[in-house]
Amino acid sequence: METLMVDRVQNSLRFFMHRNAIFLCERLCAEFPTEINLQLLATCYLQNGKAYCAYQILKGTSMPHSRYLFAMSCFQMNLLQEAEAALCPANEPNVEVPDGAAGHYLLGLIYRYMGRQALAIEHLMQALTLDPLLWAAYDELCVLGAIEEANDYFSDMAAQRIQQQYLSESSSLNSSNGSEFYNLSSNMAVTSVDSIPRQSKQLGNNTREIASLPLSVMIAKVPASNSGSSNFSQYITPPAATQLSGVAPPPLCRNVHVSFNVANNDVSTKLNNIAVQAPRRKVLDEGKLRKVSGRLFSDSVPRRSTRLSAEAIAVASSNATQVIGNGNGHTSTKFLGGFSSSSSSKVNAASSRSLTFRKGHSWISENFDEGRRSEAFDDSRMENMATTSSSTSMSGDSRYLEQGKAIGDLAQDSRLINGAQELLCLLRTLGEGYRLSCSYRCQEALDVYLKLSEKQFNTGWVLSQVGKIHFELVNYFEADHFFDLARRVSPSILESMDIYSTVLYHMKEEMKLSYLAKELLSVDRLSPQAWCALGNCYSLQKDHETALKNFQRAVQLDSRFVYAHTLCGHEYVELEDFENGIKCYQSALQIDQRHYNSWYGLGVVYLRQEKFKFAEHHLHKAYNINPRSSVLMCYLGMTQHALQRNEDALEMIERAISADKQNPLPVYQKAIILVSLECYDEALNELEQLKESAPHESCVYALMGKIYKRFEMHEKAMLCFGLALDLKPPAADVATIKAAMEKLYLPDEMDDTL
Repeated sequence: METLMVDRVQNSLRFFMHRNAIFLCERLCAEFPTEINLQLLATCYLQNGKAYCAYQILKGTSMPHSRYLFAMSCFQMNLLQEAEAALCPANEPNVEVPDGAAGHYLLGLIYRYMGRQALAIEHLMQALTLDPLLWAAYDELCVLGAIEEANDYFSDMAAQRIQQQYLSESSSLNSSNGSEFYNLSSNMAVTSVDSIPRQSKQLGNNTREIASLPLSVMIAKVPASNSGSSNFSQYITPPAATQLSGVAPPPLCRNVHVSFNVANNDVSTKLNNIAVQAPRRKVLDEGKLRKVSGRLFSDSVPRRSTRLSAEAIAVASSNATQVIGNGNGHTSTKFLGGFSSSSSSKVNAASSRSLTFRKGHSWISENFDEGRRSEAFDDSRMENMATTSSSTSMSGDSRYLEQGKAIGDLAQDSRLINGAQELLCLLRTLGEGYRLSCSYRCQEALDVYLKLSEKQFNTGWVLSQVGKIHFELVNYFEADHFFDLARRVSPSILESMDIYSTVLYHMKEEMKLSYLAKELLSVDRLSPQAWCALGNCYSLQKDHETALKNFQRAVQLDSRFVYAHTLCGHEYVELEDFENGIKCYQSALQIDQRHYNSWYGLGVVYLRQEKFKFAEHHLHKAYNINPRSSVLMCYLGMTQHALQRNEDALEMIERAISADKQNPLPVYQKAIILVSLECYDEALNELEQLKESAPHESCVYALMGKIYKRFEMHEKAMLCFGLALDLKPPAADVATIKAAMEKLYLPDEMDDTL
């Protein structure tokens, strides 16, 4: 009964029938209240987005996987201290973190959001060491700025570690009680926080933290019971040795016939309809590997576990006559030491044969005396032949099988290491591009991404990353192009769409922005990216109060979505509610200390409040994170100018101009600094050039009018003031310009308010 119920629960999870899985698993735990069954029930709850239920049933459990699932529940409920205590009990300082790489990754996230960055980096690196393909850990390390070179993590040594892990896993499965017993987690997608339905009241979603985890981290390890029918035992993998105390091994499967998915049809036809199905191991890490696909084996060689050979021999021995009869049972002299094959019509029935399926090839070894062809035998010769062949075939077949096994192992090792190297080469390119992007070395990152193959480049994740790079480079038209391509390739993509909405906001593309917000809401109404896009749409229409409500909704859906906090701060600043704006920026920095937009927002707030020392401190923080931003350099120069450090300010402004020659703001600020230094001719030259590139900026003409007034060129000054008013400047500037026009013929000093 227990085995049957476990199988039905796992089958329901496999087909995403969570309600059925929960119902049956509750009955299972009521009848058989073991901790392993509680793990399965907690997994059902977690996959159905009910972390609070998993929290209640796992509280107080002690098994390693139970501790991991409990920590996952606490993490989703934002109970970070309890999550840490579950993975690292205070009374057991030397206890091992459960579930290997997945446990270290989760612990790294916990420490990150607790503000303990050093420990977060340590555990994330440990997770990446244990599992070189755990892209999510690499992603977090890049965000934390703790990655030096992608080659250090996706090197050839990592390929060797993958090979060792794979072979050790295969050998451990081969030594299990049933060669076809598999854990549900080996062929089922791992539940991520993204895929869990959102909770409306308990907590917000965690969009990227658990975006991809290794195999068998969310699925309970269910032991096979001696009760129930043996027909269902083939779906269950025996748990680890530490969890098998007092539990009888599951019954063996009989007459199991499965088919192997072979990439190359030629290989399958050579097997003559006798193929063995290898279980497919799926690893989904959304997010974060974020649609980067790669096969561990290259070419068309089927993925076959070494533990299948025993079953293949059993299957083949019952069908050897059929294989030979079909004419496919020839022995290759390349593999079998130069022995020639013989036609089935001339093979004596007493000749011994051995057939081994290995790595997708069928090898049939037939023993003959120096390759001589058999002739018709009489009854007396048959007895002698039987005696002789029984002794010679034992030694000959064993020698051939050993040779074939050795060659097969070499071939498997070669395919495995080649496949791992190819996959790591892909991850190395993607990782280096992402690392450079997180370090805001945008042009270098773009050059790396362009090295990708056409198939990999034209994926939603890569195209959106390229769009973000152009956004940081202030190439809004290029960013719009690549984000649009990303949405065409992946219409349901949500990642980075908040950045895309900001691109359209800066381009003042009101129609495209409203369409994007509508599309994102239709994809997922409970995604923070959709509400950020909607908030930007209202902000573009100057409806800042409604925009703020939409950004707050995004924060409510995912309290760890950094950009939503920052956008809330921007809207508060627009509403001149500086106190709440500062709180929003600080909340963003508690989640991600390297989010330079929030440091920049704080600097701008303090600059407007004329707290120049505070402004310089926060802008310098932002500049240290993103030292290539022309906007940050410009605002930092403005702050230094306000602190009467004109030489430092002028140097910083020059850097800003060199970083982005298309940005008119640093040129204007340079003119202001030159006016304060009484370098009027140089300032006028800068403004004349700026007028060509930004002809619709009223402040440029107003400052030119001030300079002409100082030169007592009243007609030109009046003309410039009039042009500035025609361009409809803000109300505060209008009053200042009119006051300057009224005092045009008075010997007033220059006014630096414009």
